[in-house]
Parts: sequence; structure tokens; C-alpha cells
Amino acid sequence: MSTPFIVVDRLEDWTPYYPGENLITAEEYLATDPAPTRPLRVINLCRDYKYLGKGYYCSLLAEARGDRVIPSVRTINDLSEPRMYTLGLSLLEKAVKSKKVHVGHGELAAYEFRVYFGTTATEELQGLARQLFELFTCPILNVAFKQVDKTWVIESVKPLSIYQLSEAEQDEFAAALDQYSRKVWRKPRRKKLFSYDLAVLTDPEEALPPSNRKALENFVQAGRQIGIDVELIGKEDYPRLTEYDALFIRETTSVDHHTYQFAQKAEFEHMPVIDDPNSILKCANKVYLAELLRENELARPRTEILYRDQPATLERAADLLGFPLVLKIPDGSFSRGVHKAASMEELKARTKELFQSSVLVLAQEFMYTDFDWRIGVLGGHALFACKYYMSAGHWQIYNHSAPSSSRTGGFETLAVEQAPSAAIKLAVKACGLIGNGLYGVDIKQKGNRFSVIEINDNPNIDAGVEDTHLDRLLYLRVMEHFYNQMEHCRYGAR
Repeated sequence: MSTPFIVVDRLEDWTPYYPGENLITAEEYLATDPAPTRPLRVINLCRDYKYLGKGYYCSLLAEARGDRVIPSVRTINDLSEPRMYTLGLSLLEKAVKSKKVHVGHGELAAYEFRVYFGTTATEELQGLARQLFELFTCPILNVAFKQVDKTWVIESVKPLSIYQLSEAEQDEFAAALDQYSRKVWRKPRRKKLFSYDLAVLTDPEEALPPSNRKALENFVQAGRQIGIDVELIGKEDYPRLTEYDALFIRETTSVDHHTYQFAQKAEFEHMPVIDDPNSILKCANKVYLAELLRENELARPRTEILYRDQPATLERAADLLGFPLVLKIPDGSFSRGVHKAASMEELKARTKELFQSSVLVLAQEFMYTDFDWRIGVLGGHALFACKYYMSAGHWQIYNHSAPSSSRTGGFETLAVEQAPSAAIKLAVKACGLIGNGLYGVDIKQKGNRFSVIEINDNPNIDAGVEDTHLDRLLYLRVMEHFYNQMEHCRYGAR
């Protein structure tokens, strides 16, 4: 097995350990692809993994490049705030209580221990350390216990950096790393489910929901037509989620949002879910998608990544892309956070603003077209094809500064067979890099050139728009997909 690449914020963080040719800084890893062969194994030891920071992007781009990285972006987000890991901790707390694991001595009311790649120096907690690492695959975890009714329970689990370790802990970390780097990376086993009820997560107050009221009614009717009891739920129904057998999210998704929490809980319970957590994570970030498309040599606009700490990247983008060019924040949606810069002065002004929230910004060549193709893909097959026209007098489909009556352009829905085959093939291939769920791929066409602009994990399916060709059959196909997924959970592959 190949030696893993070690990524650190600063080379001096690695001073207590033996240097190696696979030691690399986060800045170097973000700016360059460290090896021509795939997949690499990457251990991300950045000082922190805060959202849209260097540590976050190291894991994000590693996944886009097809590398095996810990911590994954999924783990980073799960550990980012208590609500994301409450479910996992509750299960571990039960394990602690059932095994009567007690730590500390005397009248201690709180206790902490460290987990290094699934191992710990506290012998009686080795089994728990392995469970924690399977749930939160992170190089170093700090686990805090507290006493409740004379029983120790887990209070929190947080990632830790190598620069925070004492000398004795550095030895423990080095030994764990040496042992771990020889192991096979594996996934937890799945369990089976046994009944058919589908929850559809919605927000009636959402301004731009992915499905309008009539479309939601059509989903309900289509599901019941084939034996799935479909129920619309809201975020307040989170404690009831395990009453259902599958989850369909029809609310705009975001990593830092209850939609991701619902998706994570559904997947943790082995329920079929659209959108699944990995699709939300991957599609939410345009930098990840750009790197993923580049790595897999799929057509896209010419793209450059701008780095907050490297002003020269602005000059490079201007030289390679020319003006005007398009700037995108990593996690914008519905054309929000997308700007056009027509000069170097405007480029500097816009990026100064955008860099306040992200260390990376995407710059792309400006490709004006009268419309964008939106190809809906479900389970690896094209589901619908639409032309979304630009808002009147504007260069985007959505113009949020226009009056509500004219914020979006028109549309034209066609049979999949009527859309250009090159667009369909490109969309299906792009979605295959993400997963097997429901996606909407935005594609620009300039003559015979087709370029992927975006892959959406939560595409619009509105009555009167995307369904104007297939009508009720569109909703039936989505429900059939869920039915087959639930059948697979019950019976497995036949």
C-alpha cells in the first residue's frame, strides 16, 4: 500500500516527526496536484477544518480528485456543530452505559481522552475509540465525558490538531499513524429495512422551493398509485424520521442546514434518501465540482481558482480567461453569489468582498447564451430536458434585483430524445461522478460545444414546467425509483 500524503498548515507543525517526501503544505496541495497516479491516500492534518477554510478545501479537493482522504468533508461537517453528531453520540452513549464503562477516579465529574486513528492510550476505552473512529473518521479526536446519574456519558467529540499535542501524546500519535497507514480503509456494514412509507421534507414558507404545491400533490398521488404511502413533513418532524422507510428532500439543501441533518440521519438509519448527504456536500461547492470535472476531463468553461492569499492568481485568471469573466462563491444557489467582472479593477473589488467568506473563489470564462440546458438525471438515466431562458435584459436565468414578475426567463420542456444527444450523455456522465440520485445538470451550448456549468443535487420539479412533456409519468418514475430502492433494502440484490 502506498505511503499516504501528509497535509499540514505549516511544515513546523511536523517538526517532532520524521520528515518525508510525501509531506506537503495545505497551500501546496490546493494549488497543485501532488502526483500523477490515482488514487492517493491523503491524511489532512490542517490546524482546523472550519467551513471554506484551508483544511476544509484540502479534503474537498482530495475527494474531487478521487483521492482517499481523512477526514472526509462529510466527517468535517458532521463534527462542525453538535446537532450534526447528536444521533451518533446517542448510540455511543448507550454502548457506554450497556458495557458499564467507567473512567476517571474518585469524585471526578468530567473526563477527556484522545483518539488517534481509532486507538487510545486508555486501555479500557479501546473498543469505544474504534467505534468513534468508524463514526467520525478523523485523525485525532478529543472525547469529553460527563457524569449523569452516576454514569459516564459522552458529552462531545471534537477534532484536534497535531500542534496541540504534548510530547507524550506526540509519541502516541506517531505510533497510531504508523499502524494506521498499513491498514485497509473500509466502510461500515449496512442493515436492511422492511416497510414502505416515504417522507417528503418541505418548507411551505420557502420563497423558491424545488417543487411547487401542485408538484408535491402529484408526488403523493404517484407514490400511492404504486403502494408507497407518501407524507409531507417539516423540519419539526426530525424526531419522527425513523418512522419512515425513505426520505425525499423537496426543500433547498445546504450543508449548514437542517436538510443536511435530515439526510445524514436518514442515511445513518440506512433509509433510501434523495438528496443523500454526499450529494449535498459535493454539489453544494462549485470549487469541488470544478476540480471534479477537470480531473475526469469533462467539458466545462475554462476555469481558474483564485486564492485569497495569492494575489497573483487574479492576474493569471485575467490573462487566461480575459474579460468579462464570471466569479462564483463556492456555495451559492439560484444565481446568488455569481458576479460578472468586466475589468481588473472590478475583479479586485469583487474578490475582496467574496474572500471575506471563503479562502477560494471560482473564476470562469464568460459564456453568454440565450438559454441553459437543464437535464434532469435520476438513477443514472435522463429524466427530463428543459431550456431555461435568461431573464429579460440580463445574463443569468435569475435576476434577483428585478421585479418579482420578471426575475426569471421563460422555459421550454422537451422529450429527452429531442435534446442534443451530446448534452444528455455529458449530463449523465457528470452525475455518475456524484451518485445515483436525482440531479439537474446545467449545460451551456455554443455551436457544437457543450459545457457543464453546474450539477444541482436538488433540481426543480415544478408542475407546469419540468413535467410539461411527461406529465404524471415524471412523478411516477421518481416514485418507482424510491420503490426499487426500498425493495433493494428489503430483499437485497436478486
